[in-house]
Amino acid sequence: MKSMTDHADPWSVPVIVAQIPDTGVHREIEAGPAARDAMADISGLREILSASASLDLTPEKAGRVHVAGRVRARIGQTCVVSLDPIENNIDEAIDLIFAPPEQIPELADLVDEAAESDAEIPDPPEPIVNGVIDLGRLATDALFLAIDPYPRKPDAVFKPVIEAADPEDHPFAALKALQPSAKPRAPKKPKNR
Repeated sequence: MKSMTDHADPWSVPVIVAQIPDTGVHREIEAGPAARDAMADISGLREILSASASLDLTPEKAGRVHVAGRVRARIGQTCVVSLDPIENNIDEAIDLIFAPPEQIPELADLVDEAAESDAEIPDPPEPIVNGVIDLGRLATDALFLAIDPYPRKPDAVFKPVIEAADPEDHPFAALKALQPSAKPRAPKKPKNR
């Protein structure tokens, strides 16, 4: 399987943060055939039949942006039991905060402090790169994380091959060939005293 760093982002839908209105913006995005083929290649899937995302971007204080929504896809995989082709649906929620890169260390420290308490630990924010949030990359990452690494047909059952045991097939069978062919001796009788 190839890593995401080996390829340019196959599904790229950049949104310029400065152009997001104060009321927020809603985006419906869908990956085209070339993007789906490239994503399938990167992720090791047989195919990606469809991939789309519905996302809301809401500006927050200090240049941060809240991105929430869902990514949906239909993917082709191979059953790990029967090796038959199967199709699976993905419906994954997305709920992330993006922040300017200079805020990331400070916000990551807050996450570390929250880890020491009993409060729910928030995820550290994602960086806004060059004033842009790439919704396609975000949806691709969410899709990849939702893939079942061991897909299985609902009715697939593993049946191990059972072979009749050969009485001559055991760990000491090779030693039997080294044994002299003479008749086995009768066991010695204990001496009476």
